[in-house]
Amino acid sequence: MRIVGLTGGISSGKSTVSNLFKANDVPVVDADIIARDVLKKGTGGWKKVVAAFGEDILLPNGEVDRSKLGQIVFSDSSKRQLLNGLLAPYISSGIFMEVLKLWIKGCKRLMARDRTSEEDARNRINAQMPLDIKRNNADIVINNTGTLDDLNEQVRKVLFEIKRPLNWTEFWLSRQGALSALVSVVVGVLIFRKVSC
Repeated sequence: MRIVGLTGGISSGKSTVSNLFKANDVPVVDADIIARDVLKKGTGGWKKVVAAFGEDILLPNGEVDRSKLGQIVFSDSSKRQLLNGLLAPYISSGIFMEVLKLWIKGCKRLMARDRTSEEDARNRINAQMPLDIKRNNADIVINNTGTLDDLNEQVRKVLFEIKRPLNWTEFWLSRQGALSALVSVVVGVLIFRKVSC
């Protein structure tokens, strides 16, 4: 599974590209939605932000007044850095959990399709050989200064790129590869402890 970051300035077409990805069956994890979720009343992010910025940023129902908070942080870079620092851990873990859910869903889909065990599915995923060995890294830029048809064509080309299998270097540099390494180390330690006892 490839993880592609879609970023850009305000009104640069991120939502349009995201919707085009969704329309082409590319799963999308939207960090803006996760950021809104971590600010919901009663969450850890909400508690930290209210503690740092005070109850003046709350609406009558106790939710954060995002417009008022925005006015504060977009007029003072130190307050913006404070907000980013408070919410970054919650947003990062939210993104990680969503990506993990997508990975598990893909693994289950492979198991159901091929009627295989989880171990067989994991082995098949890990054994995928790259179609394009020569390509270790690719930076893709979508320029949204043209027409909607131009944007659709660029997205079509990007979709072609991001749906190709990972090569080994990309796999081990991905979160999936890092997770595989972490799980292997933890299992190894647990087995070693059990054998040692």
